[in-house]
Amino acid sequence: MKRTAILAACMLTAVLASAQCLSPAPPVLKSEAAKQTVEMIEKVQAYWQSHNRAECRGFWDNAAYFTGNQAAYELTGNQTYLDYALRFANHNHWSGATERDKSKWEYKTYGEDMRHVLFADWQICFQVYIDLYKQEHRPERLQRTLEVMCHQANLTERDFWWWSDALYMGLPIFTKLYTITGDQKLLDKQFECFEWTDSLLFDKDAQLYYRDAKYIWPKVKTACNGGKSFWARGDGWVLAGLAKVLNDLPKDSKYRPFYVKRFQQLAEGVARCQQAGGYWSRSMLCEDDAPGYETSGTAFFTYGMLWGVNNGLLPAAKYKPVIEKAWKYLSETALQADGSIGYVQPIGEKPDPTRTVDAHSQAPFGTGAWLLAACEYAKFSK
Repeated sequence: MKRTAILAACMLTAVLASAQCLSPAPPVLKSEAAKQTVEMIEKVQAYWQSHNRAECRGFWDNAAYFTGNQAAYELTGNQTYLDYALRFANHNHWSGATERDKSKWEYKTYGEDMRHVLFADWQICFQVYIDLYKQEHRPERLQRTLEVMCHQANLTERDFWWWSDALYMGLPIFTKLYTITGDQKLLDKQFECFEWTDSLLFDKDAQLYYRDAKYIWPKVKTACNGGKSFWARGDGWVLAGLAKVLNDLPKDSKYRPFYVKRFQQLAEGVARCQQAGGYWSRSMLCEDDAPGYETSGTAFFTYGMLWGVNNGLLPAAKYKPVIEKAWKYLSETALQADGSIGYVQPIGEKPDPTRTVDAHSQAPFGTGAWLLAACEYAKFSK
């Protein structure tokens, strides 16, 4: 079948399956701890949305916030959060990078230009659009997502996710889209690409992922006896991304055992690196490389482990102490009195001691990560 025909079939399948898309009702939260967590979520949301316009570009840094915003909406049913997301999506015309000529689409290098359509940092917004499509089955909400992801699913290349962040930005889109289309080739391509990335970046001894090939030991060594360098937010992206994949992947999928194995291995590797204060340092095995608190990696780790416990993939007895220490940091140190989320390492790709990280260090992706963790903690405490 020609690619144009495959794309058309994929789009048709989505239309036929759309009637099956139903948004779950918000969970019933009865415990005082869960109610207090929701109050914190509302405070954080009120601060962020009153200080930041929804009309911002659909690149990864902003779109990562909106994945957390979507979780907050699904937990609380607050229409304000949904309206904020719709403003974001409409501003971006339900697209990521906008180049129309497929022969010009790029992904092999970092790029913020409109040709990097296949670059996962321009695709994370599709996760939000898929969720919004499930709220209301309007074809324009899904059109660009289908065009891009069905095209990618039918390419022979498999090296799309050459850096760890992409396993949050791009990996979950395939399973989320599968929940609408039921198209197996999306799951096949997803695993093919994940397997390539995993073989490149996963360190089986540390049970952690390198940020990208530049950082594989001994290319980069820590100050702690020349050891391996793993970046907290980089591994946070992966654990959170795997949680999102497993949330949508069919229970009987032939790929599920491998994803579960890596999710559990990574959770073990992450738990070993937690600092006494409940947070994870930017350099996971050597805090001396970049000392002090860091919220974004900590929040993504907390979200991933909470999701794992809440869904029976991680044992509560083992991970509850880790989670409670992490939540204490997130709720008492990262969360500021005005509702802002601080101690977020700025945009980067490594543990960088030259970048200031303090109570005033905010970023959309850090707030989004905090929201994801808080929503899962509310369910954990219900």
